[in-house]
Amino acid sequence: MKPTKVFDVFRACAEAIINGVLIRRVSRTDKEFHFQNWFEARLHEIGVNFDKSGRNSYPDFAFVAFTEGYEIKGLAWPGRESTYDCNSQVPTGFHNGRDVFYVFGRYPPADEVGKEYPVIDLVLCHGDFLNADHDYLHKNKSVKGFGSYGDIMIRDRKMYVAPTPFAVADGLTGTRTLVVPSAWVQPPGFQKVGTLNRVETVNLVVGYEFDLKTNQITPKTVPNPSVGTLHSFNAYRLDKDSDKPVTLSENEPDPATDDECLTAGDME
Repeated sequence: MKPTKVFDVFRACAEAIINGVLIRRVSRTDKEFHFQNWFEARLHEIGVNFDKSGRNSYPDFAFVAFTEGYEIKGLAWPGRESTYDCNSQVPTGFHNGRDVFYVFGRYPPADEVGKEYPVIDLVLCHGDFLNADHDYLHKNKSVKGFGSYGDIMIRDRKMYVAPTPFAVADGLTGTRTLVVPSAWVQPPGFQKVGTLNRVETVNLVVGYEFDLKTNQITPKTVPNPSVGTLHSFNAYRLDKDSDKPVTLSENEPDPATDDECLTAGDME
């Protein structure tokens, strides 16, 4: 296991929530950005050096002395919690030479809060828990010649819709949970609250075709050469925190019936 600061980062976040450190709103819009500010304050607390990316860069925070980055996902709750939109970047656990971690924080809806509001629960997970493919490279492409005069360009700007940890696993609501590969060593001060084994699916989507006349999208799949490969993760919390167990959700997609998942791109 290579050096990592993820346990320190998680500890700072969990202790801040337990101690009632609130998110502070700086405007009426873009609450995810406010949660990002809250997370950035935790990084300053532990004294880690990082580069802060632009609004459309990935990941949001790239550490300097450690080869890891953190992508922030704020979610209003109650609200949409089973999926989230990945704007032009499919989730992954490794990007540009860095391990990537996702920080999901849930907070009250905008119409129910004032200038300060709490983090209701938090999941910090290694990106491989969401998607273990490190080879896919996102690119935007286009095709010309559309329209009656043949001078309109169609831009293929892909949007990915991924499950949140709250959809993949049970036992996360109202808690502060860290999910990392099982091979990683558990440090002092942490308790293990579950082992989560995700299994690679039967088929891989490697392309799609969109019919401009019927507005139908058809996926192209190939057999997954790694079908059945198990990726094991451990769920941890601080010793002083809840021991509520974490298990894979009963609604976890079954690799044997992954054809049902091929229309996920139709979700809005």
